[in-house]
Amino acid sequence: MAISSVVKNFRDGTLTLEDGAGSPASVIIQYEAGDFSLSGLHQSTKETTTYLDRGDLASVRHTNRTFPTFSFSAHLTDLSDGSENTLPDIILKSGNFGSAVSTLGASADVYTLKLTWTIEGTDHGDTADHVITLDDCRVSLDIAEGDPNSFSVSGTVYGGMTLT
Repeated sequence: MAISSVVKNFRDGTLTLEDGAGSPASVIIQYEAGDFSLSGLHQSTKETTTYLDRGDLASVRHTNRTFPTFSFSAHLTDLSDGSENTLPDIILKSGNFGSAVSTLGASADVYTLKLTWTIEGTDHGDTADHVITLDDCRVSLDIAEGDPNSFSVSGTVYGGMTLT
């Protein structure tokens, strides 16, 4: 398989949030700016600590686990709805997502979601679309007034991550 020769851009992405139910409830993020960002990726997902011997490097070791973070923004179109899936509702576990289940399990103390970023590839001649899946994400929502009003979403990935 050859590496794609088509550079991907903000027009090629789709973001989806879903809960942990057996048949997951989900929302495809609408009217988003195409500014998804994923930070803190390392081969080992561990902190690196240096140990010095009288000021000189003696050893480099892995210590505590690290947790990647992500962010994106979207234009505000709706806040809450009892019959339609909205971005605030899935994050805040309200409205149509009032009975949503954490991806950590129904009895989990922390409500987490799965985030999937799908980057279109097949329309550009690639053999498949490209997908990043982030499991067990604690997601936070900020709302701001402006032109347009907007959502800022950020989160921490506590579970697994796959890139295909």
